Amino acid sequence: MPIGEFELIERYFSKGFAQRNDVAIGVGDDAAVVQVPTGSELVVAVDTLVSGVHFPAGMAPEHVGHRALAVNLSDLAAMGASPRWCTLALTLPSVEERWLENFARGFRELALRHDVALIGGDTTRGPLTISVQILGVVPTGAAILRSGAEPGDLVFVSGTPGDAAAGLGLIQGTISAAQPDDADQLRQRFLVPTPRVELGLALRGIASAAIDVSDGLHADLNKLLVASGMGAELYLDRLPLSRALLDSQGFASARRLALSGGDDYELCFTVPADRVSAAERAAATVACAIRRIGTIEAQPGLRCFDGGRPVSADAAGYDHFAG
Repeated sequence: MPIGEFELIERYFSKGFAQRNDVAIGVGDDAAVVQVPTGSELVVAVDTLVSGVHFPAGMAPEHVGHRALAVNLSDLAAMGASPRWCTLALTLPSVEERWLENFARGFRELALRHDVALIGGDTTRGPLTISVQILGVVPTGAAILRSGAEPGDLVFVSGTPGDAAAGLGLIQGTISAAQPDDADQLRQRFLVPTPRVELGLALRGIASAAIDVSDGLHADLNKLLVASGMGAELYLDRLPLSRALLDSQGFASARRLALSGGDDYELCFTVPADRVSAAERAAATVACAIRRIGTIEAQPGLRCFDGGRPVSADAAGYDHFAG
């Protein structure tokens, strides 16, 4: 006999998650009650993942669970916020207990890693859709915004963008890789993204602006520039490309994926020139590689250069509603 909604919640989402002292009322009531520390501001983000749109249909449930929380953690990382609590709304075509068990495991393991308490949510029947709201805190006035970049600031990116887009292409069969190790590494970058929470916290008070790279580096840097009312030079020859991406896709395709591929959940951020050493030390303390890739300018627009030569970049990025 299929389990009901309340048994589903009790069995898979009421136990085993982080237990926080700042949760007054958690799962089981009409709403949750949490305590925000004195001198802090609440930071809230929400993302919805739809099967076949944000992840391939048939993707392993533990990877879906991990991803559902990771994309939200990445938003808080870009703000320099410390994650505390989350809610989960889960729409299921049917109740499959093995799927739920593995989904909850992937979600729970990442939540425990970042001490995030699941404090509520909802379940309903319909096409597979996962909505996660995450809540965190920052000291009052300390959030890193998209709008803080100034002329002369240097542009950095973490990690190796493009890997996740290649991983998705390998999963979907639209690209190939000769070496199994390269293919495995790239697929994992899509299936199990690493939200840069520790880096975001380390950059608080150092970075002038930040955004997470979810829709493609070129597109997301453009969003930061628009929010800041600035422009930038982007140095394509400085893009950090992984060995797996280069070896499997070749230089031209690797660069294209690094610019326009989404789902990396790296951080793109700006740093005033006199804080560059501080940013590099901060990244080193959390063992996260960062690379300078550009310079902020007052003139609007994003101008790309390759070895000092101006070049065009066809890298629109992902847009849900683009025709």
